[in-house]
Amino acid sequence: MSEKRNITRAAGILGSATMLSRIMGMVRDMVVARLFGAGLATDAFIAAFLIPNMLRRFFAEGALTAAFVPTFSATLSHRGEEKARELANTCFTLLTIVMACITLAGIFFSPVIVGLMFPGFKVEPGKLELTILLNRLMFPYIFFISIVALCMGILNTLRHFFTPAISTVFLNISMILAALCLRGFFEVPITALAVGVLIGGCIQLTMQLPVLWSKGFALKFDYNFNTPEIRSIALLMLPSVFGVGVYYLNITVTSILASLLPQGSVSYLNYAQRLFEFPQGIFTVSVAQAVLPSMSRQAAEGDIFGVKDTLSFGVRLTLFITIPAMAGLMVCSTPIFSLIFMGGAFDYSTAVNCASALLYYSAGLSFVALTRVLAPVFYALKDTKTPVYTALIAFIVNFCLSLALMGPLKHGGLALATTLSGFCNMLMLLWLLRRKIGSFGGSAIMLTALKSCAASIPMAVTVWYGCSLVDWSQDGHKILKGLALGGAIICGGAVYFLMAKLLKSEEALEALSMLRRKVKV
Repeated sequence: MSEKRNITRAAGILGSATMLSRIMGMVRDMVVARLFGAGLATDAFIAAFLIPNMLRRFFAEGALTAAFVPTFSATLSHRGEEKARELANTCFTLLTIVMACITLAGIFFSPVIVGLMFPGFKVEPGKLELTILLNRLMFPYIFFISIVALCMGILNTLRHFFTPAISTVFLNISMILAALCLRGFFEVPITALAVGVLIGGCIQLTMQLPVLWSKGFALKFDYNFNTPEIRSIALLMLPSVFGVGVYYLNITVTSILASLLPQGSVSYLNYAQRLFEFPQGIFTVSVAQAVLPSMSRQAAEGDIFGVKDTLSFGVRLTLFITIPAMAGLMVCSTPIFSLIFMGGAFDYSTAVNCASALLYYSAGLSFVALTRVLAPVFYALKDTKTPVYTALIAFIVNFCLSLALMGPLKHGGLALATTLSGFCNMLMLLWLLRRKIGSFGGSAIMLTALKSCAASIPMAVTVWYGCSLVDWSQDGHKILKGLALGGAIICGGAVYFLMAKLLKSEEALEALSMLRRKVKV
């Protein structure tokens, strides 16, 4: 099987599993919106969960994955499965010790951390104290999910993608059940969500271990830390923390600044971010996770032409998917919130505020997606400095633009600043990567972008017209709204694929070819 087909197949598996997870995440957000709305308690929970979630994205899914996968791939290719197993055990032991210490420190210093990160919460009576309580309850989540990230790196390298992707479904199910069934047992009902996060983290970890065992990687403690591979991972991780996590660091800064804006701003941005991450999680992360093991193996074998070919295909596939998704989100941001969240404590004005943030976030979908694909290339090539430099510049750009735009545009300005900084980061990565490895199909990439943009215009018009047939300000009418939005999206998707096929888009033809093969099977 060709490398392109491997990547497409892996991305399809990841995308399918992640789609189910994102759907359950959407159901979770609907439950939270209905039960708790967008006020003091919701702001407190979102802020409290942001801290362990930020650490997860920085250290676990970000730096650890970017540093571990290339090293593990090289060890497996050059030194065999036994040495790879020893490396996995040593990393498991070291990660367990480090994350246990971080978890205990986070619980102890929670008042200081929360007070520094969300100074605006001090104005509202009880808001800061509730955030500290929820943060302490959820901090152990980072311990469980970091071990999950290590398991994910091992399984992805072994070309098993389904279990790590599907495990997040159970985090969402845990939170939903906790919110529905346990909220009556707490003085502050939203505390039940924090309990659900902890239970979900345990379930996610429990799911990975049997699969690892079946692959011959039953994790156990190994205290032999003085190895070249461990030193290599440590050296790659330190700068990777900032390089891979810049986007999420920007989101964190955005939440801190949003705490200084009118009440509800943190929640508006969070709900918008959740919807923004729906296509990103299904497609972008899937492509990035599918590409990284392939590029790491090719880099370890010295196949630079293979790296460039894989990268080019990954970038083109990302653009083919995210450009229409970006257009679709921008056109139907208000209808989405009206259909999914409106009702109970979530009224139309809240939907409009969330939709304005989603509009600004959506404009940067392709920029963020390309950054997720481009940054791991540097780590596969054992270059950790370049992404750090670009990330630092992008972070400064985001902070300055946030301060400039949050006044006139409120929470929408913070979302726009994130988009513009993502664009800045993407451009720098593209330019520096081309200087590093030479051309990697720039003309083909540009042609894909132009064809996708051309196909997205009639798609967006189709979706807009379909959505205009319904009054989205009215509460209820879920079936009518669902039929209208679903019909508009299906028709828009059909128009996009038809136009892409007429324009002879390689990615569309590959997708149709895979679909035909599946149908024949």
